[in-house]
Amino acid sequence: MKEDIRGALDSLLGAENVREHESMSRFTTFRAGGPADFLCTPGSEEQIRALTAFLKSAGIPYLVVGNGSNLLVRDGGIRGVVLQLGSRFAGITAEEAEDAQGDVLLRAQAGAKLSAVGREAQKRGLTGFEFACGIPGSVGGAVRMNAGAYGGEIKDILRCARVLMPDGQVRTCTPEDLQLSYRHSVLDENGGLVLSATFHLTHGDPEQITRRMRELAEKRRARQPLEFPSAGSTFKRPEGYFAGKLIMDAGLKGLTIGGAQVSEKHAGFVINRGGATAADIEALIGEVRKRVFDQTGVLLEPEVKIVGERV
Repeated sequence: MKEDIRGALDSLLGAENVREHESMSRFTTFRAGGPADFLCTPGSEEQIRALTAFLKSAGIPYLVVGNGSNLLVRDGGIRGVVLQLGSRFAGITAEEAEDAQGDVLLRAQAGAKLSAVGREAQKRGLTGFEFACGIPGSVGGAVRMNAGAYGGEIKDILRCARVLMPDGQVRTCTPEDLQLSYRHSVLDENGGLVLSATFHLTHGDPEQITRRMRELAEKRRARQPLEFPSAGSTFKRPEGYFAGKLIMDAGLKGLTIGGAQVSEKHAGFVINRGGATAADIEALIGEVRKRVFDQTGVLLEPEVKIVGERV
C-alpha cells in the first residue's frame, strides 16, 4: 500500500520532492514533533491541484503547512501526507494597479515568507507591509489566520487571494469573501487552501520604510524571546485582556515542563529551551490555561494549532 502511494506521489511531483518518515521538527518553528508518513513539496498550482485531487480520491488524509510557525505536531507524528508549501512555491511579483488609487500590487505565492515579501516591498520602496515583516510565517498561513502585529493586520493590505476550494475549483477571494477577523478566516470552516495573495501597497520614502522596519525589528528583539524556538504568541488575545499579562500576573513566568518553558522575557510565549518534546509543550500550554482560569476565570485560547498523534 505504501509503495503504491509512494509511486503515485513520485509521478505527480518527482521523487526528489517526496520524503518518507520526515521529522516535522524540521518544519515547525517549535523544532519539535514526530514524523510524517510522507512529506511533499509541490512547486506549482498545477501540482497542488493534482496532488490534492489524488489524495481526496484515494481517501488519504493530508495536512497543508507553510513555515510551521503556528503549529505544534505531536510526537507520534502525522499519518498520511503533509503538503509543505515552501521555497519551491514562493514567487513574488509586482505591478502597478489598474485603478486610480496609486497602489502597487505585490503578488506572492503561499510559500513565500512574510520576511521575504517585506524585503521585496522595501527594495521597491513600497509601504504598508512593514508591520508584517517580523511575523515568522508564510503568506498562505498569514492570510488564513489574518496575521497581525503592531496595529496592522493582513486584511488591511490584502486585495485578494487565490484559493483552492474543497471541490477542486480555484476562486479569487476578496477580504470580505474570506471574512477576515481577529486570527480567523472562513477558510477555517470551508477548508480552502490559499495558493497566493495580492497585497495593495503604496509608494513611500525608502529611508522611512527601512527605518520603520528596523524600529519594529528592535522592538521584537527587546521584548520577545527570539533566541529560542517558539510559535510566536502562544495564545490569542482574550477580549478585554492581554494573554501575556494574565500569565505574568498568575506568576507563571519561567514555569517549566521538560524542555518547555513560559518565557521569562515575555510570558505570552511558550519556548523550547532545548530538547523539548511536543508533549512537554502541549502539557505546558494546558497547565498555563488551567492556572490562569483558576485564578481569573479567563480561559485562554491557544493561537497554536496542535495536530498529529500522541506517542
